[in-house]
Amino acid sequence: MIADRRGFILANTRPQRPPHTPEIVLRLADEVTPIWRMTEEELGRIGLPPPFWAFAWAGGQALARYILDHPHEVAGKRVLDFAAGSGLVGIAAMKAGAASALCADIDDFCAAAVALNAEANGAPADFTDRNLLDAPPPDVEVIAAGDICYEKPLAERVLAWLAEARARGTRVLIGDPGRAYFPRQGLEKLAEYQVPTTRELEDMEVKKTAVYALPG
Repeated sequence: MIADRRGFILANTRPQRPPHTPEIVLRLADEVTPIWRMTEEELGRIGLPPPFWAFAWAGGQALARYILDHPHEVAGKRVLDFAAGSGLVGIAAMKAGAASALCADIDDFCAAAVALNAEANGAPADFTDRNLLDAPPPDVEVIAAGDICYEKPLAERVLAWLAEARARGTRVLIGDPGRAYFPRQGLEKLAEYQVPTTRELEDMEVKKTAVYALPG
């Protein structure tokens, strides 16, 4: 098992600016970093869950871009970055003037990743590895969730939880590049972007990605 997670991240990633949010710097993996080429078996051998925190996914990049361009969505508000990974969206919220940002992810490697990335951007963000789906949505003004619809059971559970949050008055923003289990109706499209990515992660080098709101 990897005891020094901060040290592991520093040794296996490098500072990069996601192409769609160049205002933000993140510790990411790419073809020149060691974990880029690790197989699932190799990751399991060293006790590392799939390192989703080491990549800037299209849905997260779109959400971060939208928040940076529309700071009124988060300014002065408490924001939850759900399934935060690298913390990109929470960091964008803090840069846009949020009162606070809580990054939540059940992968506890994300705690170190979020801390490093928040520090690099001068954008303090809190972190929790609690599974928030096991309880009612927290008392925040905004929940932002990117790339949550790649598995059917999880997508259904998360969307029901987000609908509960919306019913209680929380603003819910979702970033999605057309994942298989993303709902095709019942959402308000706020923006659409062409997000550069890589074929190592996606099926094309540029993903059409949209930001949606759950209607009230």
